[in-house]
Amino acid sequence: MRVLVIDDDAELAQTIGVGLRRAEMAVDVALDGSSGLESALVNRYDVVVLDRDLPDVHGDQVCAELVAAGGDSRVLMLTAADAVEDLVDGLARGADDYLPKPFAFAELIARIRALARRAHPLAAPTLRRADLELDAARHQVRRAGRLLDLGPKEFGVLEILLAADGRVVSAEELLERVWDEAIDPTTTAVKVTLSRLRRKLGDPPLIDTVPKYGYRI
Repeated sequence: MRVLVIDDDAELAQTIGVGLRRAEMAVDVALDGSSGLESALVNRYDVVVLDRDLPDVHGDQVCAELVAAGGDSRVLMLTAADAVEDLVDGLARGADDYLPKPFAFAELIARIRALARRAHPLAAPTLRRADLELDAARHQVRRAGRLLDLGPKEFGVLEILLAADGRVVSAEELLERVWDEAIDPTTTAVKVTLSRLRRKLGDPPLIDTVPKYGYRI
């Protein structure tokens, strides 16, 4: 899952970023509305965590432009205000959910995951292919009933490949959806991760390489 955090409070934004990465999410951080909007329009995010009270481009405007541009990203709006009028106004501009500050971090994570499921409604909570089963809610993968120990990137790559249901997924798409913007686009991270994943999945092999196009299960 890839998340964009837009908040002008640098300390809070970085704290959120660290916490979400510990929850095995790929996270980018923007400290103002204009750069956040640019990132959101260029990259593909499952969820955008958006502070409403941004000083340069107001969060309401960022939200409205994201909605107008289309796309699958869900918007979770953060605000220090807890008045009903503010909540209604934020939702009216296209936010999918609303969380007043201060908030419990566990609730933030739960809401982000719920919004990500809404962003990809066709993805079943449990994905299966042959004797392989991925349980997204429990973050578990089993093959032939045996629990596999997968790292966050391995799990993310496998989830995308299973959800693609036989469609070829390019290395660029995997890089965009599983890693954050700090990754070097020329990196071999996808190949290395797939090599480890194949080894952990064991035989018979499930992941095919389609030369010049990408990978599929």
